[in-house]
Amino acid sequence: MMWFGGGWGWGGWFVMAVIMVFFWALVIAGIVALVHYLTSARHGHQTSRPLSSGEPGAGNRQAEDVLADRFARGEIDDDEYKRRLALLREHREG
Repeated sequence: MMWFGGGWGWGGWFVMAVIMVFFWALVIAGIVALVHYLTSARHGHQTSRPLSSGEPGAGNRQAEDVLADRFARGEIDDDEYKRRLALLREHREG
């Protein structure tokens, strides 16, 4: 019998089954990671309270919300946050 003479026998089937399960686990994990990346808060970020563009000071408040979010995420430090916030508020009043 040519099929069983030089092959791995049942061990080959077991190894092939394990590899197939591993392959599909990687495919599913990749799809889940892609969906998570595409729907993460960084890409679809919206402020908690939508502001209309006709509302007085709406643009500055949106800018302050973005600045506060960047500070909360650690993208900017305390000094930079305070300096930019003062600059935004100065332009709102003036």
